[in-house]
Amino acid sequence: MWIKRISIALMLVCSLVLISSIAEAATIIECAFDKDWYYPGQTGYIAVTVYNDKESTVRVDKLYATIDHYYNDGNVYRQTFFNYPDPPKEILEGESYAFNIDFSLPTNIAPGYTTLNVKAETEIWTYYQNGSKWEESGHPTYSPTLYIESPYKSQLETQEAANQELEATNQELDAANQQVTKQLHEQQILNQQITNIMYILGATVVILTAVVAVLLIILRKARNFALSQAVA
Repeated sequence: MWIKRISIALMLVCSLVLISSIAEAATIIECAFDKDWYYPGQTGYIAVTVYNDKESTVRVDKLYATIDHYYNDGNVYRQTFFNYPDPPKEILEGESYAFNIDFSLPTNIAPGYTTLNVKAETEIWTYYQNGSKWEESGHPTYSPTLYIESPYKSQLETQEAANQELEATNQELDAANQQVTKQLHEQQILNQQITNIMYILGATVVILTAVVAVLLIILRKARNFALSQAVA
């Protein structure tokens, strides 16, 4: 009986060691979205950084991100997005590599926070007495949080942008009208000055004409007087 128990215990220990060796995979140290938040219907990607903290080369065969979509009607739909490195990406000991997982959101997804389950399938280069080969390693995971903004905010921002553009256009029109009004006022002042100058010139011509006429009359009378004196 005790031999059987020892055998079972040894089997359990071996299983734990095997599970532990498989679980010791590379580590996902960061998942970063390309935006702080998204609107329903938008596309994006997750930058997944895998770090090799093992004492051998690790390669990544597949990455995927699973998201639970909560719709406005309350239904839940699970969708998974994949990245298959071709060929599988090898990561040396102590190094890291960033992979992008593209995703797209439904147009009727409910706003708010939702958690993604990011997982990588990896293999590790294992050495044996009679050779070496790739063996399945663990599946490192990461759970980043995605924020989905309400579509009404997008509509509000669009309306605000349109209002700002309209206000800017009105300001430009007001400035143009003020400029035209200023030019018209300056033109009126110039026309008034020209009119005044014409009046002055006309008056000057009339006065000069009168002076010339008076001088001519005086000269004629002086001439007639001189002729009459000469005849006498």
